Amino acid sequence: MALDLVAGDDQRIASLRAAHRAVEAVDGGKRASWLALGASALPAAADKPRYLRQMPAFSGDVLDPKQSHGDLLLQITGASPRAVRDAAERTLRGLPQWQVRWRVEGLRPESRTENGRGLSRNPFHFTEGHGNPATPAGTIERVVITADHGEPAWAIGGSYQVIRIIRLATGFWDHDTLHEQERIIGRRRNGRWLDGTPSTEQPAFAADPHGTTTPLDAHVRRAAPDRRNPPPMVRRGYNYQRDIDDQGLIFSCFQHDLAHGFEAVQTRLQGEAMARYTLTVGGGYFLVPPPGAAWLDALLRK
Repeated sequence: MALDLVAGDDQRIASLRAAHRAVEAVDGGKRASWLALGASALPAAADKPRYLRQMPAFSGDVLDPKQSHGDLLLQITGASPRAVRDAAERTLRGLPQWQVRWRVEGLRPESRTENGRGLSRNPFHFTEGHGNPATPAGTIERVVITADHGEPAWAIGGSYQVIRIIRLATGFWDHDTLHEQERIIGRRRNGRWLDGTPSTEQPAFAADPHGTTTPLDAHVRRAAPDRRNPPPMVRRGYNYQRDIDDQGLIFSCFQHDLAHGFEAVQTRLQGEAMARYTLTVGGGYFLVPPPGAAWLDALLRK
């Protein structure tokens, strides 16, 4: 859920500190929770992270302002919807300085870990998550801001988080044959590559230059044409359904560099075969601050 500050600017740091405490209070055990900052959350005098701004509308997007952006992002995950909802309501009761801008609940059906990767079944009935680096190898360096990235000192150890609320035309999709669906995605439903390569290995796209086996406009091929050098980000999807005509995917990804991570992938995806089944209606750009509260103290000194 995204929140907007309703207190005055003179209370901005105190309000951020209250949000930080509220999120920490529900983090732990079978739940994980964190906050992330929107561009408008920071004090005017603060050193701004390089890529922290409102998420632009990419080709094909129709962003609804009521489902987009926000001063603050709160994410709470857990083993049961009820536990998450209870934690969310308890958190909101302690934040009178903030009001909800948008909120969306998601699930990860068949959520599991295989070969170090978190997998689940998306609304198109495909297993997703195979494209992430195996945990823990290759994960941290893909997402965490370090001192050599040219970011303000207070943000070092944090990560950029992108949220995309993507409405999916599941009825339209289900009318296609499985063969056509797999060619649109570029994988089998179970994650295996179309050329027969196991999901844990990398396909030889170079040996298929004309897209005979894996079409050139397949989602996975557009997203990462060089599978041996994947984009420097880690993603996770959550299925949502608000009603029969409003269902889809809450896409979330983390990276230290939006230009080479999410934005590079999004640019390559323009013209993909899957575009006619998707419509991004909301989300935003946020920055997950580094662990602890030192970043708040750094902002207070500004």
